[in-house]
Amino acid sequence: MTLCLLREISLADDVLVDERDTSAPVPPRTRLLRNTPVRGTLLSDICSPRLVSSTYFSQTSAIVGCNGVFHVASPVPSSSVPNPEVELIEPAVKGTLNVLKACLEAKVKRVIVVSSGAAVGLNPRWPKGQIMDETCWSDKEYCRTTNNWYCLSKTEAESEALEFAKRTGLDVVTVCPNLIWGPLLQSNVNSSSLVLIKRLKEGYESLENRLRMIVDVRDVAEALLLAYEKAEAEGRYICTAHLIRERDLFDKLKSLYPNYNYPKNFTEGREDVTMSSEKLQRLGWSFRPLEETLIDSIESYKKAGILD
Repeated sequence: MTLCLLREISLADDVLVDERDTSAPVPPRTRLLRNTPVRGTLLSDICSPRLVSSTYFSQTSAIVGCNGVFHVASPVPSSSVPNPEVELIEPAVKGTLNVLKACLEAKVKRVIVVSSGAAVGLNPRWPKGQIMDETCWSDKEYCRTTNNWYCLSKTEAESEALEFAKRTGLDVVTVCPNLIWGPLLQSNVNSSSLVLIKRLKEGYESLENRLRMIVDVRDVAEALLLAYEKAEAEGRYICTAHLIRERDLFDKLKSLYPNYNYPKNFTEGREDVTMSSEKLQRLGWSFRPLEETLIDSIESYKKAGILD
């Protein structure tokens, strides 16, 4: 997400890339950030979440002189998490608040916080069949009792960010994307892309025919730029483009790439929620066709050696 955002703004203003965890090996995405030719006054913060959540004083000097800050990172569990409060909730919430405190001190004009549809969609009290909009929040207690720790971390971090904005007057806008696919700019695989890659490679005997809400990473980057550049932008924005059932998705993929090991059967299960990006579209946002996203995703996986 960070890399795509930098590519989208590469013809605009300088991006300050601040790498503070100098004892750690430089990951591939950090090397790409450092090598991206950009100009202007935006900050891409690539500290580790633990470092960001422990203090904010070192961030302030990096942010000074920046007109805008995009806070795009949050811990994502790769498997079961032994201590979710320490490993997910605390870095997400404290990290976000520390970035915002530094932005307030540095007199940043606007902060864009990337949240998630996960902070919208887990609300059992939302009226059945009603499309979810920006007034809907995931129920924090429900997230806890169902062990949806990532959803809780994003809900806590986003709600704290907007509360901080109310208390201090800092201009904070949040964007909530759903499942993000699209071409990779790095060789390592992110968790969203892995959802698609596993379904192409692992040959599931049966898969739940759930509803997927998909958005292209390039369209998310455009949404973040709109949220930053449009003076009228305020509050939170759901960012989703295509709603499609798993069965229909893989029928479409089979017509494009017939030789992958697709799921064999689909079962009907829970009733899925749906979300609307109407507010974001009123801001001027549009999105590319799903087929373009699927083709560009798979071609980039093949180029990276992830798919044959």
